[in-house]
Amino acid sequence: MTDEYRHVPVMLEEVLEQLDPKPGEVVCDCTLGGAGHSVAMAARVAPDGLSIGIDQDDMALAAAAERFEREAPEAEHLLLKGNFGSLDELLVTAEVPGIDCFLFDLGVSSPQLDIPERGFSYHEDAPLDMRMDPGNNTLTALEVINHYNERDLTRILRIYGDERHASRIARLVVRQRAKAPIETTFQLVEVIKAAIPAKDRRSGGHPARKTFQALRIEVNHELDVLERGLRAAVRWANPGGRICVISYHSLEDRIVKHVFTELSQGCTCPPDLPVCVCGNVPIVEVRTRKPLRAGEREVRDNPRARSALMRVATKLDVASTTKRANGPRG
Repeated sequence: MTDEYRHVPVMLEEVLEQLDPKPGEVVCDCTLGGAGHSVAMAARVAPDGLSIGIDQDDMALAAAAERFEREAPEAEHLLLKGNFGSLDELLVTAEVPGIDCFLFDLGVSSPQLDIPERGFSYHEDAPLDMRMDPGNNTLTALEVINHYNERDLTRILRIYGDERHASRIARLVVRQRAKAPIETTFQLVEVIKAAIPAKDRRSGGHPARKTFQALRIEVNHELDVLERGLRAAVRWANPGGRICVISYHSLEDRIVKHVFTELSQGCTCPPDLPVCVCGNVPIVEVRTRKPLRAGEREVRDNPRARSALMRVATKLDVASTTKRANGPRG
């Protein structure tokens, strides 16, 4: 395996506990990365089960294939190139009738952050790129920074990055690019530092962190595909199937919570109606009323786990639930 893809999977013990993969089951890691989660789940379902891994990054797929051969040679696995926003099409390709365990570990993987030329890091000077799948995505951070108008830049930084100085940063970006294009990560970092008051730069981590997060989300359409992929996973899950999502900021977690809550709701008819006419039935059971967090020890050993939020739901037997719902209301 390449050195770049030697990283520690976040909340691995919690993933295995909540998903509880069993021998013979089919598991699907929708965000394969370095395959740390996938290999551990594959060992649980081997030798008769199947582990499916999805990633849009060719380096991740190559590293994962090598890791499976080395650490879980007895486990049947299928690695698919793509984005989980296209989960329906990918699973049709896999020719599986259903999935027992789904995992979404959202956000950019540690290896991608650590490869300077990918342009994700504000600690390394590199071209402004931030594409997770350069072969299929033409939008780059360079285009966003140099062509979006001030209003749109402000909106992206404020909503996707929760950046309190969004308007100041956007204004200075527009002024600076009028003189010369902003083409590298360090050029952008200098603009951000100049826009944020000195007293605010002394706290809250690196001053460019929120802006870079916002750009990454915009470039890769992360929030657009999350809800689509999550709803597809619920459709493909077998009755009793488990769906686990690890998110890293409030916008992602809010989407996961909304989808799980919506799909767990039953009849919405007025209580005085003798028979349900809305036809709504719960499709999932939410197992985490509040998101689970990484333990203190893991956060100490792996700082990237600090912001991790885990939510889990179980697919219900919709056929039997529908039959009960169509009867008289008690």
